[in-house]
Amino acid sequence: MLPKFLYRTLTSVSWILLEKAAYNWCFKGFFAIRAFKQREKNGIQFPPFLFFSLTNRCNLRCRGCWVSPSTAELPTETIENIIKTGQKHSVYFYTLLGGEPFLAPAMFGVIERHPEAYFQIITNGQFLDSENAAKIKKFGNVSPLVSIDGPEPQNDARRGAGTFAKAVEGCKELQRQKILYGVATVVTAQNLETVLTEEFVQKFITLGTSYLWFYFFRPAGSQPEVSDLALNAEQLLEMRRRLLTLRRKMPLIIIDTYWDANGNAVCPASRGMAYVIASDGGINPCPPLTVAKEFVSDNGGDFYKTMNESGFLRRFRAFVHNQYSETSQGCVIIDRPGELAEFFRQEGITAAGVSPPPQDVSPRTSHYLPGEEIPENYWVYKILKKMLFFGMGAYG
Repeated sequence: MLPKFLYRTLTSVSWILLEKAAYNWCFKGFFAIRAFKQREKNGIQFPPFLFFSLTNRCNLRCRGCWVSPSTAELPTETIENIIKTGQKHSVYFYTLLGGEPFLAPAMFGVIERHPEAYFQIITNGQFLDSENAAKIKKFGNVSPLVSIDGPEPQNDARRGAGTFAKAVEGCKELQRQKILYGVATVVTAQNLETVLTEEFVQKFITLGTSYLWFYFFRPAGSQPEVSDLALNAEQLLEMRRRLLTLRRKMPLIIIDTYWDANGNAVCPASRGMAYVIASDGGINPCPPLTVAKEFVSDNGGDFYKTMNESGFLRRFRAFVHNQYSETSQGCVIIDRPGELAEFFRQEGITAAGVSPPPQDVSPRTSHYLPGEEIPENYWVYKILKKMLFFGMGAYG
């Protein structure tokens, strides 16, 4: 797998873009994690990277999405202030979310003004025309992550008619311009048998994709109960087994955010690594849990002070850890909704301020399956899990 992947990457992606990714994303990411770990030892709460929800506007209405569409926009000056603060603490990696981030007027300006940072754009792929791809290539410090949830019938059933074809056309444009990009796929009970296959992965290898990022479906949004999409325990184990098989065979990087190198369940939010700056300026503990008690405007805009002194975020992390074992954490949204609702009640947060409302979600099985751990079985991924994957070593 590794020699073929390296050959593919070196021949299909611009060397200039690879150099920027290696330096801004990987090299700086190593020092970001080292600084993060040191802060943790000193009792300081500040993440190694951040998510920006640039806008709640979106051109699609995907089934099970956690974003409630609105006209909310994260002000440019807010983004700039946070990035400047982040630089002082070795934070250089930012994931740009929506809604649809291509609908945020501020996006390209922010990327262009910060060549020292690296940005990942999570997009539905409907705006990847030649003009936007040319901008991405020109800036060089950005990698699009295109959301495609299965072959055309399954993707379009969740995302809307015609979205698969449009996203694939966007992937082809990224390939033509030799841009480093990935594809994100939400694994559901409906598409498990088709997306975690060599045929599906090979399609995106053919389209020049450098990495695939697999998520499992989590009930989210204002109408969270989507029972035909949620995975059960056996399906989650099957997902894990298939990931390991594909990693040994397919010449591209396959990422998940749920298991460490030993196969223990991971909750990035419980490690203080998944904070989202929402479009209203709220600081959310993780992407699908849109709830905040602190805002970036607090403390006169001193973002570092607000993050470090946030009692809510510290208590949320402790709450998650207390639900599981010392070495393994599941997803409280899925398998502890009742306890999560009680936590929010004690925090004085009403149901109206939480999406998804935890009392409206039936308990299900997350990836926390004690006794069923399946360790990584390929040395390449054992190293990557400890150094470069979502946690960049923070939980490896």
